[in-house]
Amino acid sequence: MSTRLSPAQIEEQFRRSPFIHWLQLNVESVDYDQQILTVTVPMRPEFERGAGSGQWHGGPLAAIIDTVGDFALAMIVGAGLPTVNFRVDYLRPAVNTSLRVVARTRRLGRNIGVADVDVFNQDNILLAIGRASYATGVAPSGVSS
Repeated sequence: MSTRLSPAQIEEQFRRSPFIHWLQLNVESVDYDQQILTVTVPMRPEFERGAGSGQWHGGPLAAIIDTVGDFALAMIVGAGLPTVNFRVDYLRPAVNTSLRVVARTRRLGRNIGVADVDVFNQDNILLAIGRASYATGVAPSGVSS
C-alpha cells in the first residue's frame, strides 16, 4: 500500500469513473509530505439548487468532498478506496463560484484512513467542511468512493 499516484494519474482515475469524470475535478496540487490534495471544480448549471440560481446544491458538494477526501488517501496508496463513513457541514451557500477543495489525510492506518476536507469559494471563503473514513484494508482496485 505505498504506490503514490502522480497528479496525472489521479486525473486519469477521475476520468475512469463516469460519475467522477462528470464532476469535472481538476488537480491543482499534490503535497505528499503534508498529505494534502487540492482540487478545483467549476460551477455548472447541473449543480444548481434551483435553475438559474447559481447556488450549488448540497448533493454535488457532498460527492466532491467524499471523492477528494478519498483521493487524499488514494494519492498515497495508489487507488481509490471504499467510503466507510462520511459527514459534511455546510457553513454558507456557494453561489456563482467555482470551488477549491483541500483534503488532508488525518490517518492512514492498516484498516481505516481518515481525511478532512475544506471547501472554499473563489474568494477563499470557507463554505463547507467534511470528514470521511475509508477502508484501507481492502485491496485497491480502481476508483471507489
